[in-house]
Amino acid sequence: MLPSRFGDETTLDALGSPVRRHILRILVPGPRAVGEIAAELPVSRPAVSKHLLILQEAALVTHQRKGNRHLFRLNPAGFQAARQWLEPFWDGALARFAVVAENLPGDGR
Repeated sequence: MLPSRFGDETTLDALGSPVRRHILRILVPGPRAVGEIAAELPVSRPAVSKHLLILQEAALVTHQRKGNRHLFRLNPAGFQAARQWLEPFWDGALARFAVVAENLPGDGR
């Protein structure tokens, strides 16, 4: 399920925390349990759970229960939403760069 503000500030706010960005890097190779994630971070397990909830609300991670474990994994849809939000800014920056580059004085070659 996607949050009501999917693809806007919710995603960017979630990415604003260095701890949450570290969690995302930990999940790149594949799903991990909360305890495994917490073992790689300098914060408590309850804090990791709170960060994971924020990432889940931003649709950047999903989880699946296996027995008594919750396995978290990256959610590509959330990253696509962030990319779509950033793309107009990137396109605008590239267009401005092209204008500047085209108007630079030649080097005489």
